[in-house]
Amino acid sequence: MTVDLRELSDKACIVGIGQTDYSKASGRSVQTLALQAARAAIADAGLKPHDIDAILPYILGPTADEIASQLGISDLRYSSIIKMGGATFVACLETAALLIHNGVARNVLVFCARNGRSGTRVTGRVNTIPGQSFRRDFESPYGFSVPGQWYAVLARRHMIEFGTTREDAGRFAVAMRKHANLNPAAMMRDVPMTMDDYMNSKPIFEPFHLLDCCLESDGAGAYIVSAAEQAKDMPQKPVFISGVAQAKPTGSDDLFNRPDFFEIGLTKAAPRAFAMAGMKPSDMDGAMIYDCFSYVALLEIEEAGFCARGEVGDFVKDGRIELNGAFPINPHGGLLSEAHIAGINHVIEGVRQLRRQAGARQMRKAARLAVTGWGDLGDGALAVLRS
Repeated sequence: MTVDLRELSDKACIVGIGQTDYSKASGRSVQTLALQAARAAIADAGLKPHDIDAILPYILGPTADEIASQLGISDLRYSSIIKMGGATFVACLETAALLIHNGVARNVLVFCARNGRSGTRVTGRVNTIPGQSFRRDFESPYGFSVPGQWYAVLARRHMIEFGTTREDAGRFAVAMRKHANLNPAAMMRDVPMTMDDYMNSKPIFEPFHLLDCCLESDGAGAYIVSAAEQAKDMPQKPVFISGVAQAKPTGSDDLFNRPDFFEIGLTKAAPRAFAMAGMKPSDMDGAMIYDCFSYVALLEIEEAGFCARGEVGDFVKDGRIELNGAFPINPHGGLLSEAHIAGINHVIEGVRQLRRQAGARQMRKAARLAVTGWGDLGDGALAVLRS
């Protein structure tokens, strides 16, 4: 029997958030980073560590057992790893809402910690992820082994089929940097960027240049999900999980044999998440779009339904996605200019915006926001959050 996802809408809330500083060299272990972010989120929610009874960790990093032990949690009822790459922390919102709705847990801790700059960098992380047999056996031996190469193929195909340009991607990247310049937590807060800087940056994997690529970062983030009824009595303004869904593209480990090259997990997940919320993409005040590469973000904007396929070049023109534009995206600066913490920082920023705690980068209107995630070769998740 199919569950009516509308039953889950607005039944769970994000009640606490926490993060460490973001840097090139944290000088701390990933366990220490995770504990710092987790304790900050627990305190933000007005809870104590023993109130946490479920933990959803990242596939790469400290385990639920390690963090539960070090926090002093005595009754951990549930833990699980969601293998969705950068879509994990949006997908975890669905799992947390299900756990709470079904009485399995009361307060769910979700965290990510990484020394992604000073420790294990991107190639090393990718090669340790389980479930990569197609790429490991048929692509990696020939040097086709890192995300920049994979996604460059998608970007070039989009340019050929729809006329997307480097300037389109540049408008996105420049907007992210403008936002990061307003964010005291951003790694690139003091580094301005112009379109000329973007266009003249070093080629990496054509059509990607250096400033199309996300940061590699040290740091951690965490959030707490609790029942909506409980959230009424907690110190922070609750952020409701109105809709959330996850999906994988057809042939999730094989990019080149898909029947539809641009169909990604988000293509399937977004309509389900919006239906669960009883809303449409046009009802959103803005979005946190997972931006590991500029062109990946452009593809997500289309496949999430914010514009038609092939029309994203027009969508990002005239400052539309900037802080004071009609549809702000990533006021924190995103993975391109705040930090790459596997996308959990997008969820955290969504909560800050909905609480109206974002300071100089606060959106003028922020009552309904979408948050997307992207993993591996297009695993996708979308959440609709509301205040």
